[in-house]
Amino acid sequence: MEVLDRRIFGILILLLWTLPVFVKRLATGSLLGDRPHGGVWIWFVHIFNFSFLLVANPLAAMLLIFSRTLANHAPGLSAALGAAGMLVSAAGYLLMAWALVVLRRNYQVGGNPPRTSDELVTRGPYRLVRHPMYTAAVCISLGLACLTQSLAYFCVFCIYVVLVLLLIPVEERGLQKVYGERYAAYQKTVKRVVPSVY
Repeated sequence: MEVLDRRIFGILILLLWTLPVFVKRLATGSLLGDRPHGGVWIWFVHIFNFSFLLVANPLAAMLLIFSRTLANHAPGLSAALGAAGMLVSAAGYLLMAWALVVLRRNYQVGGNPPRTSDELVTRGPYRLVRHPMYTAAVCISLGLACLTQSLAYFCVFCIYVVLVLLLIPVEERGLQKVYGERYAAYQKTVKRVVPSVY
C-alpha cells in the first residue's frame, strides 16, 4: 500500500509542479528569459532556483513514482512524513502560483531591483508575507524532503533556507531604494517569510 501511496504522491507532485511553471509563463510572459542583474552571488541563486524548479522537482516525483523502498524500520513514521510532505509541498506550489498571478508583469528574478514601471504589490499573498515566493520555495523543498525521505533533498531544503535568508536583505535594499517610505511602512506591518513569525 505504501508503494501505491508514493506513486500517487509522485503523480500529484508532477501535476502540482506544472501549476507554477504554467502560471509563471502566463502571468509574467516568460519562463526562461529572466536574467538576474548582479554579481556571482545573484547568478548562483538564480541557477540554484532554476535547477530546483526544472530538475529537482520532477526528479523527486520520479523517485516517488518508481521507487519501491520506503523506510522499512518505521513505516508509520514514513507514511506520516509522506503525508505531511505532500501537504507542505502542495501548499508551496499553490502559494507560488498565487504569488505569480498577483505579481504578473511586476515579477523580477530574485535579487533584481524593481523597474521604474513596477508597482509595489501588497495584495494577495503579499498581505501575509513580504516574500511569498521564497516561502513557497522553502515549503516545496521541505515537502519534497519529507516525501522522498532523502538526505539529498533535506540538504536542498537547508541550502534554500540559507539562500533565502541571505537574498532577502539584498532584495529589500533594492525595494527600499525604489519605494522608500511606502516600503518601510509595508515592512513594519508585514513579516518577511512566515506570517507573525519572521
